[in-house]
Amino acid sequence: MTGVSYMIPFVAAGGILIALGFLLGAAAAGTDGIHAYDAAKMNVPTNESGAVTGFDLLNIGNWAFIIFWFGKAAFAFFVPVLAAYIAFAIADRPGLVPGFVAGALATGLDGNPLGTGTGFLGAILGGFIGGFVALWISRWKVANWIKPVMPVVVIPLLGSLITGLAMVLVLKVPVSALVNGLTAWLGSLSGAGLAVLGLVLGLMMAFDMGGPVNKVAYTFAVTGLATAGAAASATEFQVMAIVMAAGMTPPLGLALATNLRKSAFSESEVENGKAAWLLGASFISEGAIPFAAADPARVIPSIMVGSGVTGALVALFGNELRAPHGGIFVFPLVTNWLTYVLAIAIGTVVTALLVLVAKNIGAKK
Repeated sequence: MTGVSYMIPFVAAGGILIALGFLLGAAAAGTDGIHAYDAAKMNVPTNESGAVTGFDLLNIGNWAFIIFWFGKAAFAFFVPVLAAYIAFAIADRPGLVPGFVAGALATGLDGNPLGTGTGFLGAILGGFIGGFVALWISRWKVANWIKPVMPVVVIPLLGSLITGLAMVLVLKVPVSALVNGLTAWLGSLSGAGLAVLGLVLGLMMAFDMGGPVNKVAYTFAVTGLATAGAAASATEFQVMAIVMAAGMTPPLGLALATNLRKSAFSESEVENGKAAWLLGASFISEGAIPFAAADPARVIPSIMVGSGVTGALVALFGNELRAPHGGIFVFPLVTNWLTYVLAIAIGTVVTALLVLVAKNIGAKK
């Protein structure tokens, strides 16, 4: 959870900038905008070696190129940050360097030839290894004269060495094979298979509303964006659309329920319902937490069904999304956004009705 909480700002800022770059690229090139990364196609001035020599700030294609690469700069850090702050949660500051090393090796950051291709799974495992190695070294009994340099030199040095060796020699082959298999499996999904995945991801997004299970589903979707890269179309983009829609549904459904029958809720819940409209629209699943905390047995199953329905419908509608966050503010970046809104609306209504039905069960007459 610590790793993911530090990762999300990089994901949100970087991912939305990348998506905006594609959007502007489409406006500039009159295509799907997939070439926002290409200096030549965005009419960005370059020299003979391909290096950018300047920008025409009155050219929308140039802005598409700039914004895309700003986003890529931020997005490139999210896996290393995930690993680093997992290690930080275990060993505090001494764990940061081994954790960052693990994350950089997981993705091959900056063209590192020792990149393992293990992606976010490798980063998670590497973060745990780096954190526990740093914690173990920090507990060594050493002479007083060396204690001051332990956290700033010895632990980062030895922790990075041990973690790096574990990433390259132990984790690379099995985890990269797992990642490649997962990518191939996703690419093979369509129709009913993708709908089942949408249902499962929807259930996960609503289960703990921003907790560990929710974050597993979200991280799975976000890392898929990095895998898909600049592809014109990919299952990973559908997975991201599924996860965001399913995460928006719980607060929206509860907000609707408080409007349909206020008497079923406490005064404070009715007030929370007003805020839940904005939270749900902004893809902040935590807006449902006050309701779930007050009545978990009725609320949690209801919102899980609503989100599951939404996830399955998004999969069946084939909606795709390149932005990892933003809610209604990134709807222009969704393919077939009208059916996307329809899926969210249906899930919202299902959630609200199920909550109200559940409120009647066991209620005092």
